[in-house]
Amino acid sequence: MDLSNAEWRKSSYSATQTNCVEVSQTPGLIRVRDSKNPDGPALAFTPSEWSAFLAGARNGEFDLVERA
Repeated sequence: MDLSNAEWRKSSYSATQTNCVEVSQTPGLIRVRDSKNPDGPALAFTPSEWSAFLAGARNGEFDLVERA
């Protein structure tokens, strides 16, 4: 899929940093790429996969700190 016209967004917490993840929504898919390599590959997720990921992130599922 041609992503040259996709609107990519990154977190406002990233400010002017270049080591970020960028996200773009295309029909039926959420795309994710590395801001350091905008011409590189982009991962693709369905809306339900993306929602599950966000829910897990909000719930601390991916925290690297061990939980007691």
